[in-house]
Amino acid sequence: MVTPATSSTISLSVNGASYRLDLDHRTSLLDALREHLAMTGSKKGCDHGQCGACTVLLDGRRVNSCLVLAVTVGEREVVTVEGLAEGDELHPVQQAFLERDAFQCGYCTPGQVCSAVGMLREVEAGWPSAVTSPVTGAVHGDGSDRGLDAAEVRERMAGNLCRCGAYANIVPAILDAAQDGGAR
Repeated sequence: MVTPATSSTISLSVNGASYRLDLDHRTSLLDALREHLAMTGSKKGCDHGQCGACTVLLDGRRVNSCLVLAVTVGEREVVTVEGLAEGDELHPVQQAFLERDAFQCGYCTPGQVCSAVGMLREVEAGWPSAVTSPVTGAVHGDGSDRGLDAAEVRERMAGNLCRCGAYANIVPAILDAAQDGGAR
């Protein structure tokens, strides 16, 4: 009887760089980032996909990295909070979080920032949410298309929790970033 392999050598593309890692098949993307690549921006909160502290962008879409097995990622592009800035210039969402003081302890902030970037891309692409009008595609029940508002941001960011309750500044920061090209 042949015993199946329990580990593999995989290639990961993270923040524009390629890495080859020998990983157990059960290693989550989060653990690969934190424990094998020393990229500690993404946080391990609940480790069950419920808090969003581990959110990263996978091919531009937000995912809970604690729920993704690293061996399934292959050559897809992973972007962590460390990879959002362009040189010394912060991403518009990062800048807005700083300007609005949209954090307290900061533990959830990397996941909030990555999720906000992904969410703004979803809005830009016209993806509806639970508060988007099914008839007009507008984000308001009255049929008007006044753009992104606080209710829409709260709905779309519902998977990212902040134990400190910094939402009063997170939502305005995301709205500011939306005005400054936060979907880039």
